[in-house]
Amino acid sequence: MRMSELSTATGLPVATLKYYLREGLLNAGTATAVNQASYGDGHVRRARLVRALMELGNLQLADIKRVVAAVDDESVPLHDAFGVAQDAMVPPRDRSDDAYRRAFEDVDAFVTRHKLRVRPDAQVRGMLADALVAMRSGGWELDLAAFDERMPAVVAQAVAELGGIPAEGREAQMEASVIGTISYEVAISALRRLALEHASWRRFGR
Repeated sequence: MRMSELSTATGLPVATLKYYLREGLLNAGTATAVNQASYGDGHVRRARLVRALMELGNLQLADIKRVVAAVDDESVPLHDAFGVAQDAMVPPRDRSDDAYRRAFEDVDAFVTRHKLRVRPDAQVRGMLADALVAMRSGGWELDLAAFDERMPAVVAQAVAELGGIPAEGREAQMEASVIGTISYEVAISALRRLALEHASWRRFGR
């Protein structure tokens, strides 16, 4: 397909696709003439992945490049490549003070209690610690034990999500896992905020 057709297939403007090409986020097409190239289904999948990382995941360019490099590197196991994407979606910050030390202890205990196979340096641990520190700094005590009963259902949902990933095709697998992760999280957050606005109306708006 030509660039205009790639634009139609992905829903992205030609200018955006050219930006992806310049930055190395999208592999070059097969040259067919001077200043013309042909693109395939792999380009469609990659463009969708980059778009999700940028627009839904709010990732910076350097982080997206790191994810794309992991996808392209066949020597990186798929699970590790997914970990790179997961890590990139957690904003970096200083997590070294006493409040964070206590929070990380709670997070580690929660992971151990539920026998979760999560890397010791997985950034999502920091993401959960961020929530604990923010709550406690506001004067509210958040005990992760309150989530113990929900966690089996959360794990079951995650297993079901990843169960829908294609059996083969590395790029298609990464697209499904990463876009699925981001989109589902955005949807869950949106549903919760809908419910909160409804609850606010019931209590304060009438």
